[in-house]
Amino acid sequence: MHAKLIGGIFLVTGTAIGAGLLALPVATAESGFLPAILLLIVCWAAMTSSAFLILEACLWLPRQTNLISMAGKTLGATGKALTWLLYLLLCYALLAAYIAGGTDLLKNLAASAHITLTTPIAAILFTGGLGCIVWGGIRAVDLSNRSLMSIKLMSFIILIALIAPAIHPSLLTSRHFPTIGNGMTVTLTSFGFAVIIPSLRYYFHNNVRQLRQIILAGSILPLICYLAWISVVMGVIPRHGDHGLITMLHSGQPTSGFLNALEHLLQKNSITNIARLFTSICMLTSFLGVALCMVDFLGDGLRANHHPRYRLWVCALALLPPLSTVLWRPAIFISALQYAGLIVVVLLIVLPVLMVWRGRYYLKLDAGYRVAGGKPLLSLLLLFSAIALYYSI
Repeated sequence: MHAKLIGGIFLVTGTAIGAGLLALPVATAESGFLPAILLLIVCWAAMTSSAFLILEACLWLPRQTNLISMAGKTLGATGKALTWLLYLLLCYALLAAYIAGGTDLLKNLAASAHITLTTPIAAILFTGGLGCIVWGGIRAVDLSNRSLMSIKLMSFIILIALIAPAIHPSLLTSRHFPTIGNGMTVTLTSFGFAVIIPSLRYYFHNNVRQLRQIILAGSILPLICYLAWISVVMGVIPRHGDHGLITMLHSGQPTSGFLNALEHLLQKNSITNIARLFTSICMLTSFLGVALCMVDFLGDGLRANHHPRYRLWVCALALLPPLSTVLWRPAIFISALQYAGLIVVVLLIVLPVLMVWRGRYYLKLDAGYRVAGGKPLLSLLLLFSAIALYYSI
């Protein structure tokens, strides 16, 4: 397979697998294992379908355009203004979550090396270091992400293999379906990779065949990883207790809580060290993907895409607000992901459905690619989004 194609798949997978993966067992702890598995599959199907719809709408416009232009073309000034607001809120919420998680992780790593880092210093180091890569553009992010994703997947497989023998099957029998909706927002956010599609469309020069492969393969990999991850984590870490998943849910710092729980329950340095490596890279790749999307989005909205000298200011505009939020409220990790999930439903499901519906059936737009399913698929996605909003609000 072509290296660039693999890089595109890794960009999708890296954007998806990050803080969401670390938060999933915690966010779905109240409902238990079986409801969490069901919720994962349903949310994957909905988010992947809407991602293909975004690709269809994206192809109606010239290259180097983003969701703002897509909404403006199909939904007019109102849709454009709503997209501006929702996209900013979503990316800022996600970046705040990743910076909060990365800050917590960086402090934990420094403490293990007997180095004390304050929250502001750790947050600035995390944001500034990765911000330099984002400033270099999608090529710099792609090359960095390929290496990080290779290490991430290898460490993930090793970590799963090491933890699996410690699974207690009795822990996987828990189920409480009435609370299944409590984890829906975080689960949807875990599949929120569609924000990177306009950037990929530009990077792959409108190659629809490759873009479809990237979306499908890039979404299936996270699903497989999430299923395996929830199985081993919920099978090892109990729901209740001082080191339980529900305790982590209310702590606001599940990243360090997860590492501490593994160290306490398994008491194996090898597992703890690999877990630290894996969680670190999760934060890095997810931050890079969302930050790149945010910078490209702002570049499109501010008409600064063709002016490289403005990219530094666009990067600052993308990263300083979430950094300031974390400095003000460090324990914002889970709450930021839950807030982001609410926006994901509207921005990445409802709006793509409305854009495609109006573009196809009223404006008669056609770029040679159309997602199968017609109006029944669009109606089903709208129904799902209504259910998701009901559980999220």
